[in-house]
Amino acid sequence: MKKRNNRNYGYIPKNQPKREWTSTPLKKNTPPESTIKRVLLQLGKALLFLLYLPIRVILALIKKGASNASLRKKLFQAILGIGVVGFVGILILFAWASKDLPDPDKLTDRHVAQSTKIYDRTGEHLLYEIFSDKKRTLVELEDIPQHVIDGVIATEDTAFYEHKGIRPLSIARSFVYGILGQSRIGGGASTLTQQLVKNAILTTEQTVSRKAKEIILSIRLEQKYSKDQILKIYFNEIPYGSTNYGIESASQSYFGKHVSDLTLAESATLAGFPKAPTRYLNNPEALKTRRDFVLARMYAEGYITEEEKNAAQQEPLVLQKNYGAIHAPHFVLYVQEQLVAEYGEQLVDAGGLRVITSLDWNMQQAAEEAVKEESEKLFEAANANNTGLVAMNPKNGNIMAFVGSRDFADDTIDGKFDVIR
Repeated sequence: MKKRNNRNYGYIPKNQPKREWTSTPLKKNTPPESTIKRVLLQLGKALLFLLYLPIRVILALIKKGASNASLRKKLFQAILGIGVVGFVGILILFAWASKDLPDPDKLTDRHVAQSTKIYDRTGEHLLYEIFSDKKRTLVELEDIPQHVIDGVIATEDTAFYEHKGIRPLSIARSFVYGILGQSRIGGGASTLTQQLVKNAILTTEQTVSRKAKEIILSIRLEQKYSKDQILKIYFNEIPYGSTNYGIESASQSYFGKHVSDLTLAESATLAGFPKAPTRYLNNPEALKTRRDFVLARMYAEGYITEEEKNAAQQEPLVLQKNYGAIHAPHFVLYVQEQLVAEYGEQLVDAGGLRVITSLDWNMQQAAEEAVKEESEKLFEAANANNTGLVAMNPKNGNIMAFVGSRDFADDTIDGKFDVIR
């Protein structure tokens, strides 16, 4: 995570000693392997650049009106040579990525380590424990509302029933855009099958080798399972935030009902959740925006009428959330969001991380008391109902205290909304 304006926003910078953790399926911070992956990433970028460069040259020559026959012949030979080298290079990359691949038949085998714990700056006061025990209730595809399926396909993979696991043109386009710096390499090109592989078999690390493995395993899954089987596995394996894995668990936790009883608005909400579950769980406005986007995509793809879309978008979004024992809640949820952005949902949920933050527990208690006392004095005259407070060390930007609202548990003032961020 990069520092901005010399602030670390509550987590320990990378150049400080890292905390210890163990997780069998995730092998992070291993120097030799990391070095190899960095080298492969650079080689992959260079290879893709070489493949893309001739196209730029051709376009430039055409634009300049080059007509020399000898020049065109040499150019053709150069392009052919580079194409052969590039093809061989890609074959070597995929051959290397194919070794030691996980078994796609073991989709439901998950290694559960221990809870991730978030502490104050002393490492003695536990602010929050992210429980590693995952809640999952398997459900048949026929029990999942069609609106949920339509919402996922309309939003994530409109060509799901046509492709064979990957969309080659989308992958190529994303790599070119990545080289040009317009987006992350490989970003936005994943099919539902690739998302399933990433979440249920591989990790979320962003390397060329992992992307190659993801492509290979996605093709294998499409060869082994039908589309309906892949959808069933997807809806039972994908993380939906907190400790919920699978859509039935998410439906029970957030709406208090079976997935088969979801309304259109609720279906769209859960259909949009897997994109960034922790962020949406901690940011109701972002989740509502995501829900409305899913509904708009469903209408655009012809799955619902405009009247159904408008009616569902007008419905209030209410989630049932139980955080259990949590101290400095808005700060903790912000730290959790940063951890997920850096390491992925899977590691944060089950990696057994011990996270030391910058928070000063004594200052946090004083800040919470100050917010409570001052709000009681000033709110009526100010015609306000909520406020927050953040205290930072001016020397290094460390967050020492963070109060995101007057009362996290008070839904009448939308207490879970973070007025600081």
